Amino acid sequence: MSFPRLVIAGTCSGSGKTVFTAGLLDLLRSRGMAVQPFKAGQDFIDPAYHTLAARRPCRNLDTMMLSGDGVRELFARAATGADLSVIEGVMGLYDGAAPPNERGSTADLARELDAPVVLMVNGRGMGRSAAAVVLGFADFDPEVRLYGVILNGLGSEGHYRLLKHVIEEDVGIDVLGWLPQDAGIVVPERRMGLALPDESQGGDRLITASANLIAKHVDVEALLKVARESPSLPPFRATVFAGPAREVRAGIAIAKDDAFSFYDRDNLDILEHLGAELVPFSPLSDRSLPSGVGGVYIGGGMPDEYAQGLEDNAALRSDLRAAADAGMPVLADGAGLVYLVERLVDGSGAVHEMAGVFPGTARSEERRQALGYWDGRFERAALPGAKGTKLRGRMFHYFSYDSGGNDDLFSMRLEKGESTVRDGLARKSAFASFLTVHFGSNPSLPERFLDRAEKHKGRK
Repeated sequence: MSFPRLVIAGTCSGSGKTVFTAGLLDLLRSRGMAVQPFKAGQDFIDPAYHTLAARRPCRNLDTMMLSGDGVRELFARAATGADLSVIEGVMGLYDGAAPPNERGSTADLARELDAPVVLMVNGRGMGRSAAAVVLGFADFDPEVRLYGVILNGLGSEGHYRLLKHVIEEDVGIDVLGWLPQDAGIVVPERRMGLALPDESQGGDRLITASANLIAKHVDVEALLKVARESPSLPPFRATVFAGPAREVRAGIAIAKDDAFSFYDRDNLDILEHLGAELVPFSPLSDRSLPSGVGGVYIGGGMPDEYAQGLEDNAALRSDLRAAADAGMPVLADGAGLVYLVERLVDGSGAVHEMAGVFPGTARSEERRQALGYWDGRFERAALPGAKGTKLRGRMFHYFSYDSGGNDDLFSMRLEKGESTVRDGLARKSAFASFLTVHFGSNPSLPERFLDRAEKHKGRK
């Protein structure tokens, strides 16, 4: 099956990939094309822009979490029926999880998908040096097919023509367009990265502004030609959605509101495939959990920024705590852990009561507390697995956690290089971890979760 596809890569973080990708998606959609967005790695903020622009859920593709078969399976599953797939890279093209290893990089993903790459290059303050930059990226890995360049941050048409000439003459790679310096399409930033679309005072307007600049300054037909000449997707063996979808076994309450919105869309699809009926609820506004559910799933988000609202909803906190005490399986990852402990100290030092499923205090710190991929092993049985079960996941958070002397709550030891930390709060059927895991990398985790949810529902 043919899958026209394109990877939008950058020379580094901040090269303009997100704004360009969102604008391109919006422009192509406005022309009547069905465009499927993807994001390399486990970022959840950039995909919010792409989902808004494409009007289709953006999917994460992570070569650190999944095998090549798994990556291609998830790509093909989402890309089927789309006219074009656009994949935004992460960081610089060759930046992997653990240099000099390129695994987890945009280049790694492009190789797995055999996808053509277009490189975003900030040409501000450069002349012929831009050709040297492009040449280095083009020749660094012969298995990565660099088919075009987009220049960003330029001051004039004349500057663009100069850089286009030297790159095409010296390197032999087509320059397909440019974007001018324009503060009007800069996405506001916060400490976790880019602001979410609804925080940026008009995500739609920003995306439209980017689309208008692309229509004016970029050879979109040349981009489409590159994408449509993509080779056949390398073959794969389906492993994530290998069997038929199961009948509904249990309802799973999913925390979805301004405080909690960071979910890998494929994780939710995997739960549904295994027999979950996903029932959204808001820890900010709902007074109780949805009726009849057998389990609760709380993903990442920004509970520190909505701490007062979470504290004010004492009824929901009490209902969740009672459900966990009764043995309902409760799964939380990333910042979802923060909501399940007794209290949260926000950035101003104010103390807020949280759900209290686990004892202890989470504190919003000024400095980032964890970043990158970690390998975990369970030291005792917990909701995700038996003793000895291994997990790989990603952590990116600004929270510290003090168990208040209840270190027996920790069920898992995480390792990254020479660093080791305890994680995985586990009590009865409740489990919370700062580690974000792709369910496709460990199918036993969602299966165990659904099994317990089904059994718990049956006891009512």
